Order: sequence, then C-alpha cells, then structure tokens
Amino acid sequence: MREYSAYTLLRNALTGNRDWKPAWRKPDPKPGYDVIIVGGGGHGLSTAYYLAKEHGITNVAVLEKGYLGSGNVGRNTTAVRSNYLLPENHRFYEHSMDLWENLSHDLNYNVMFSQRGCLNLAHTPGQLDEYVRRGNALRHSGIDSELMTVRQIKRLVPVLDVSGSARFPVIGGVMQWSAGTARHDAVAWGYARGADRRGVDVIENCEVTGFLRDGDRVTGVMTTRGEIRARKVAVAAAGSTGRVMKLAGIEQLPIESQVLQAFVSESLKPVLDTVLTFGMGHFYAAQSDKGGLIYGGALDGYNSYAQRGSLPLVEEVHSEMLALFPGLASVRMLRSWGGLCDMSMDGSPIITTGPLPGMYLNCGWCYGGFKATPASGWCFAWTIARDEPHPLNAAFTLDRFQRGLIIDDKGQGATPNLH
Repeated sequence: MREYSAYTLLRNALTGNRDWKPAWRKPDPKPGYDVIIVGGGGHGLSTAYYLAKEHGITNVAVLEKGYLGSGNVGRNTTAVRSNYLLPENHRFYEHSMDLWENLSHDLNYNVMFSQRGCLNLAHTPGQLDEYVRRGNALRHSGIDSELMTVRQIKRLVPVLDVSGSARFPVIGGVMQWSAGTARHDAVAWGYARGADRRGVDVIENCEVTGFLRDGDRVTGVMTTRGEIRARKVAVAAAGSTGRVMKLAGIEQLPIESQVLQAFVSESLKPVLDTVLTFGMGHFYAAQSDKGGLIYGGALDGYNSYAQRGSLPLVEEVHSEMLALFPGLASVRMLRSWGGLCDMSMDGSPIITTGPLPGMYLNCGWCYGGFKATPASGWCFAWTIARDEPHPLNAAFTLDRFQRGLIIDDKGQGATPNLH
C-alpha cells in the first residue's frame, strides 16, 4: 500500500486526487482464521495491528457489527493521560503514552496526538494533599507530574475563574505535561489501515449472533454473514461485552454498562490550551483544533445499552462548566452524543485469557478506554499470542474480584457507578 507523505499529497493534489486507494479493503469473511476479534473499535483494531506487527499473526479477522468508528472510539472526549495513583494502572497507561508519542509515525497516519498537558484542579486543602500524594507516586515511577499554584494556573488558563468569589475557589492543581489529546476518528482509521496492510481482514457490518463450541472450548462465531471458525476468539466489545458474552453462555460478569455523555460547543478562538478537570464535580474539557470545546461529565447513573444520554446530566455538566468558566455562559452547545461504558467493579480494566477455553476477554474500561487504546491492544495481542499476560496486564485478571485483589484507583470500593 502506498505510504502517505508530503510527496503523495502534492502529487494527488495536482492530479485531481484520482489515484487515492481505499485506506482498507472490504473483504468477505473467510471460513476460518487463526484469531477472530469481536469488536472493531479502537481496542479491537489495535489488537489486530499488534498481533500482526509484534507477533507475526496475520490470519486475523476483526468483526464489527456496524461501521468502523461507530462505537466508543468515535464517542469520547479524546483525552490521553497516565496520571493514575496505583502502580498497576500508571505503569500500564504510561506504556500507552509511550506508544501514543510515536503512533502517527508507526501507523504512517496522522492521529493528531497533541501533548498539551492535563491539569487537575484542586478546590480544598485535602484534595490538594491527595494530588500531592498521587504526583509523588508518579514521580517515583519516573512519570512527570508538577504541582501548580493558583498564579501559574491563571497564567495557563486565563478564562478560568480563580477569584475568591468563585463558587468553588481554586487553590492549586497538578499537571501532567506529557498528557494531551488525539483525534478519535483518526485513531480508528489509522489502526484499521495499519492492520489491513499487514493482511488482517477488517469486516464491517458483521454482527456476532452466537458462538461455536466444541464442548467447553470456543471454536468460532456465528454472524449475520455466516459461520466463521477460529483457533482463538477474542472479545473487545466495550459496553456491549455483557450482551456478547451472554451469547457464549456467560451470564455473570463483574461489569455493568452505563451511558457517558459528551458535548461540543460552537467554535471559539483559543481559550483552553490544555485538558482541564474540575475537582468538585465530574467535569473535564479541552479545545479542539476546530475551536469547539469538547467536554463531558459523570455517568447518567443507570444501566443502559443506549448511545444517547439524559437531560438531567446535560444540566449538571453545564452548571459545572459555568462554575469554572462563567464568561462562557452565552456560548452555544453544538451537539452531544453518548458512549456505552463497560464499568468494572473497581474502575480498572480486564485483559485476560478465558473465561472459556479458546476465548480471550478485554473489557471494563470505564472512562479510560480511549487513552488506553495502544497499550490495551499491545497487551491483549501479547496475551492472545502467548496464552499468558504480559507483566503490564498481569494484574488485570477476571478473578481478582473473587480473590479480593481489586485495583481501586479512586478508593471508592467495588461499586461500578462510582468509578
């Protein structure tokens, strides 16, 4: 496949763009594969890419029930960071950061990764102490973290209300400068193109309707486009994991699905040159290259498989936004969308073999799925290829809840909707 470069851009511009080829093929399913990946989102596509690139396994099919980018990979607020407290998490997400930094070159596809930083605002002395604790834990692991004063924050984000009369006065914050954003659609398209050019079949509009079994062992899937057999079947279906696994006879999983809304405003001149999070509520925001503010909040608070949100959360998110940025009161919301989050019991992911022979499971991403896309695929590919976890995902087992080895980064307990 032709490489993307300044030369090919110029050449095609001068020839009416007639010679561009599709970024990936539209193959029909083959009768069998070495590996089938159920789910054509960011994690499924990155898994296929790293199976081919790192392990030489190219006889792989990625099955997507709709079109690529129709799920969570195209329904998020694009933030990328690794500033987690617990070592199991921050080491994993820092590996993802390392992959993000070279991803455009690796894929030969511009994913628009921008390291503009992520600033967590503190509004109480206790909260600031907690941020200091987290920052020190990160620095002990060689991950960047910097405590910021109110004066530094005001200089970085002039539009932010840091006055003493603010509803929730800002008293400091912690910054991870290596964090930032990436273009969500480009990540899906780049991984799809990269996997396709290494021989992977990316099959759209192919919904899984059941699993083929030989005793307890999973040997393939039934789809809307026929039966497909495989030596290994990997599930990376995000918020649809529960429904997909039920087709395999797995009725109980330590996850639940909830809707997470996101919003974008009309285009503005640059006002927010970082990713910013609100410490007294669940609000986070960044500004896109087009000028729109991309922002979100908490879960809708009830289990759902719908990709749409509710009006009470719209009101809550915008009230928190105006508590930080009262000067933006007249800015219009352009559109909103809902992503379907697979919330694990402790807020940390599951990347593991099983729960049936021949099956592999990737789920429980809660709010953190997009930022984990490279490391999730990298570790899941390792687990599938070698039938054992990499040290980076060894703690993310399915049975850790039964054994009491939860990875509770927020200290909220084993309650999914609190993470």
